[in-house]
Amino acid sequence: MERSRIVVAGASGLIGGALVRSLAADGHEVVRLVRREPRGADEVRWDPERQRVDTAGLVGCDAVVNLAGAGIGDRRWTPEYKRLIRDSRVLGTAALAEAVAALDTPPRVFVNGSAMGFYGDTGDRAVDEDAPPGDGFLPSVCVEWEEAAHPAAEAGVRTAYARTGLVVARGGGAWGRLFPLFRAGLGGRLGDGRQFWSYIALHDEVAAIRHLIDHDGLSGPFNLTAPEPLTNREVTEAMARVLHRPALFPVPAAVLRTVLGELAGDVLGSQRVVPRRLLESGFTFAFPGIDEAIRAAR
Repeated sequence: MERSRIVVAGASGLIGGALVRSLAADGHEVVRLVRREPRGADEVRWDPERQRVDTAGLVGCDAVVNLAGAGIGDRRWTPEYKRLIRDSRVLGTAALAEAVAALDTPPRVFVNGSAMGFYGDTGDRAVDEDAPPGDGFLPSVCVEWEEAAHPAAEAGVRTAYARTGLVVARGGGAWGRLFPLFRAGLGGRLGDGRQFWSYIALHDEVAAIRHLIDHDGLSGPFNLTAPEPLTNREVTEAMARVLHRPALFPVPAAVLRTVLGELAGDVLGSQRVVPRRLLESGFTFAFPGIDEAIRAAR
């Protein structure tokens, strides 16, 4: 890929930060959207909740990647926090998509974040990108999140939706909380451990997003998950095996519901999501297996 000017929203997050570092290391010009006053030419002001974007800062960009949104597992799901989870994604995406559509020369691609939460609880059933949305809070957020990007697609900008799974990383996200527990010998399965977890190594997540940026024929939804989802019990065993620690402390479902509230339903739910379209597009995973994904993260 030739040197490009790429705008990234959510650049301070786990995935966004890794993406920015990867792009910059390869010589691309990266412009980060920030909520404060910009401190340099590589920053552009935006206010996602008020749906404001400094469109002058988007002029000349080749790609826009939107990864902004409040953390799903950062807090207990009070009504106020659920509203923040939804608004931080839907309003910000709408503002950015409309700004992209309004440019005289729009970027060639808009990659919008989404999540495997789109599918809801799939039980033991494997689902790909053709599956309909599930029921519940997260599926409804994902549907609105993706729909908010439609102005960009309607303006002729190639638009891809990155339905990301559980990112195996040490520095943040759900897995960032697991590593310290397992290193301390306090890890264990969650509930009965039979629920499927669809994971992806952080390296592969970034590579997949760059794959969506680089390949002109790719639009619509793409599941960013490793090819073989595993149960929580299998993931727990892999963490113990790779980190050389016991996994003796299972967390009962009742305790999770007490501690996490409504979020526990998603922790205990099963999502067996496969990346059919990503694989068909020629993408190759560097860390497809759980042991190697954990090793890459530790």
